[in-house]
Amino acid sequence: MQNSFYDVRMCPENPKWEQANKREIPIYGRNNEIRTEFERDYTRILHSQAYRRLKHKTQVFFAPHNDHICTRMEHVMHVASVATTIAKYLGLNEQLAGAIAMGHDIGHAPFGHHGEDCLNNLLEQKEGHNAPKKFWHERNSLFFADFIETLPDPNGYEQPLNLTYAVRDGLICHCGEIDQQGIKPREEAIDLYSIKRPGFIQPYTWEGCVVKLADKIAYLGRDIEDARAYHIIDMAAYRELREIVGSTLGFERKGARALRSGKAVNTTTLINDLIVDLCEQSSPEKGLCFSDEYFRFILELKKFNFARIYKHWRLGEFAIYAENIIGTLFRTLQKTKIFAETGRVSQALRFYPKLCSTFEDWLVKYTTYQPFDISRHSFVDRKSVLKYNTQPVFDLHDNESYTKCIIEFISGMTDQFAIQVYEEVITF
Repeated sequence: MQNSFYDVRMCPENPKWEQANKREIPIYGRNNEIRTEFERDYTRILHSQAYRRLKHKTQVFFAPHNDHICTRMEHVMHVASVATTIAKYLGLNEQLAGAIAMGHDIGHAPFGHHGEDCLNNLLEQKEGHNAPKKFWHERNSLFFADFIETLPDPNGYEQPLNLTYAVRDGLICHCGEIDQQGIKPREEAIDLYSIKRPGFIQPYTWEGCVVKLADKIAYLGRDIEDARAYHIIDMAAYRELREIVGSTLGFERKGARALRSGKAVNTTTLINDLIVDLCEQSSPEKGLCFSDEYFRFILELKKFNFARIYKHWRLGEFAIYAENIIGTLFRTLQKTKIFAETGRVSQALRFYPKLCSTFEDWLVKYTTYQPFDISRHSFVDRKSVLKYNTQPVFDLHDNESYTKCIIEFISGMTDQFAIQVYEEVITF
């Protein structure tokens, strides 16, 4: 029902308002500021480098050369569109929903979820079937927002993003992979780094819950559309898709329609119908939910996508290539630790100029690393020259911390950049 969530929206009357707007470190003010705190977060994410790189990161199909295939940036825009549409209709805070949606994937690795798994496997894991992952992109989005991404202040110094609690919370709690009905926000504000697994802790705000479902709505239809463009889905698979529509939504029953908007199973129809169903079925008492029919449809559609798209043999072949790229870069950079301790990374990576310049700049910005100038026989305080007002995040002298430093560096790469520096390493 329209505006049915108006009384629980994030606003000054909401008891969570003060905590939701809280920043760990206050950011500079402006005399002529006309934006809300959540609008400031939206634009700070929009202008960040991690957001810019999403245009060349995998959504489903690796490093696509086809300009019309969805990349991670386009996916984020879809999520933002879906989330703000739902928030507007239900009477929630559109600005907060939009800010969370824009930043929810800034911590995604190159090569999509496979790249995420590769990085996780390179880290030492605790034993046990239920041991939490060391690297997962929801947590990494929060980590990038808190410690990695910076923007120049009015004096030209690079400062951390310092986002509000509600937006930071939405980043780490956005996982839409777990299928749930009746989603409601949690009541308590917690240390966000105490969250050890994706998907099981609900967001702090209704707007964060909306983004969690918008993420699912956005990718289901578009992945099918892109699979069709690459001829991954054949006519047999398309007939199977039509059977799913009929068996879950009653297309085969006399007088029943398939999807609300018509018979076509495409991006616009799926997004529209799932949004409408969610808005009609949800209430503050029930939580955010779909009708039973559309929830079954979502479950079956996800199974279809996994079987027919995500597990396709061509994607599997590229996954082997992507794993080799990430592994090679990781092993190459691991060899630089002793050089990093003495400011001589440029010597270790001298045959790989693109990898060398970017990794050394990363070390300057996020560690105590100072390049050693051989001609002057002295260290160079490049951090001051570049106006990086960042605290050391990684310890050059600690093996585990240095490994984490490398993992985070690789996680920020685009598909294309990872391929380029990989070819620098293996080309003779």
